[in-house]
Amino acid sequence: MEAEREPLREESYDHQFKLLESELLGVTERAAIAAARLMGYGDRNECDRVAVEAMRQELERLELRGTVVIGEGERDEAPMLYIGERVGRPDADLEVAIAVDPLEGTNLCAHGRPGAISVLAVSVPGGLISAPDIYMEKIMVGSRAADAIDMNLSVAENLHRVAEAMDREVSEIVLVCLDRPRHRELVEEARRTGVRIKLIPDGDLSAAVSVAFAGTGDHIVMGIGGAPEGVLSAAALKCMGGRILARFRPRNEGERERLVQMGADPDRIYDTEDLAPGDRLLFVASGVTDGDLLPGVKFFEHGSRVSSLVMNYGARTIRLVSSILLKQRKDIHIWR
Repeated sequence: MEAEREPLREESYDHQFKLLESELLGVTERAAIAAARLMGYGDRNECDRVAVEAMRQELERLELRGTVVIGEGERDEAPMLYIGERVGRPDADLEVAIAVDPLEGTNLCAHGRPGAISVLAVSVPGGLISAPDIYMEKIMVGSRAADAIDMNLSVAENLHRVAEAMDREVSEIVLVCLDRPRHRELVEEARRTGVRIKLIPDGDLSAAVSVAFAGTGDHIVMGIGGAPEGVLSAAALKCMGGRILARFRPRNEGERERLVQMGADPDRIYDTEDLAPGDRLLFVASGVTDGDLLPGVKFFEHGSRVSSLVMNYGARTIRLVSSILLKQRKDIHIWR
């Protein structure tokens, strides 16, 4: 029987989360490199498999006791990084909740398209909600429009409110939306407002981070995507002062029952703090293929270069990191 542990002191938590930044960066970097080696091979499942394996191996080396709350699915569906899986070291003092997406944009990577990333978020236990891999309706914006959105309003009303909050005409903002048949009515209503629209094949998590960065040209994400990506988006947007409003969209009674079993409310509108309530929160993303958010992995003779985003909510830091990972030490020529 496991002995009862003394809870970590507040200052110890802050210190350990600070130390975790570089460790977690190594996790997403290795997953990104593994997936990038298969870019363009056309096999989305294999791209995902190698990213999952690489991320799992790196997580096992960390001095933490982690429980996966957002992962690759249920235990029977996913051999690794499934919801409820324990990672790290059972004797470690630091206990955390972990949300992972080892390869967001499996199709993007498999076909050599822009925007694939490797992502994880870590918080204190209970700091990230657990959600099954079902649909979720979302509205996501950056800090300037955080108070403007409302899921009870129409598409047009939300677009006008976001434009007003950003001191722009509607025709001067960009709506990002997954290119799916289910979004036909949303897109048609949006077009009638005069808003510019970016239809993306995959990657609404990347888009969520993009709208929170000034200068990307993206301003609001709307539509139905994955619930796991919604929780990860909440973690990122919380670190950046942005906002997500979301509600689950179960397709059948089985999915609805699964939500209730996991403690979620199928009829509730969730805000950023509901999805990522933790006061200590880390978000890390590494680029796999070139995208608007991050450059992809670059390989050279003696190693690889990986570009990443590292955010620490508690420390109020956001870092853009470019790492060179070397195979050997002699006769190395590094190009900018």
